[in-house]
Amino acid sequence: MDRVAVFVDAGYLFAQGSVALTGSQKPRASTILDAPAAIDALKAFSIEKARHARLLRIYWYDGALGGSRPTADQALLAHLDDVKLRLGFINSAGQQKGVDPLIVTDLIEIARQKSICDAVLLSGDEDVRVGVQIAQNYGVRVHLLGIKPIRGSQSSQLLQEADTTSEWDAETVGRFLSIRAGRTDLPIAQAATLPMGERESVAAGKDQSAENLLLQTVAELVRSLERTDLDGIAAYWETNRGVPSEFDRKLLRSGRQALGRDLIRDEIKAVRSAFQSDAKARLASR
Repeated sequence: MDRVAVFVDAGYLFAQGSVALTGSQKPRASTILDAPAAIDALKAFSIEKARHARLLRIYWYDGALGGSRPTADQALLAHLDDVKLRLGFINSAGQQKGVDPLIVTDLIEIARQKSICDAVLLSGDEDVRVGVQIAQNYGVRVHLLGIKPIRGSQSSQLLQEADTTSEWDAETVGRFLSIRAGRTDLPIAQAATLPMGERESVAAGKDQSAENLLLQTVAELVRSLERTDLDGIAAYWETNRGVPSEFDRKLLRSGRQALGRDLIRDEIKAVRSAFQSDAKARLASR
């Protein structure tokens, strides 16, 4: 069948994308993905490599935090046309696991069913090479896509196995991936380094209560959200309730820093409720 499918290892995309943009790998939380722009770039690349074929779909593989629930970014991707989200998991060390077997299984099965004639693979892991080999045995041409510099970021055996190899440079990656700007001017960030009494005074102003300090912390966090963060949260709330896991961790960490201690149960409920209320207000004001 004259169709092309795209297989994306999101862990590789974020890690190597940050290297291309900054020269060193940045934490996942430091990156901002413009999901529609990324999908458009992948579609354009697949058409370029397989001009005779139509797009079947884009398979996006990522690790799931806190079980099977997607993050806000993942929820946004899952709602985009022509995208199928496939989730592995994140272990206790923060490492993505279970993604390579999903890629291999899908690549082999789709090739075996003769659903595609070409496959675009954005990955660098040696573990997916067996999927490339078997898909090729079924007649599929595999186009390996990397992010510059690919030396050291992609398996040499995987590069040799592919039918074609290409790489995206920083300019291309910068169209859909960016790095969050550091925010060192926040009153809460300053207050968190002070002794408890001074910290509450700086952050809460007229009222030095822990509740006010937490509410201001939440407000600062919500104000710092990027447009893509808000889009992801809106997509997450279409099918899930509560605070997306990646923002929940930031929320509780900021609360601990502001108070200088762990939050009690009622405080956790209060900051989560405040985050949802503030985020909904920002979404409504757009």
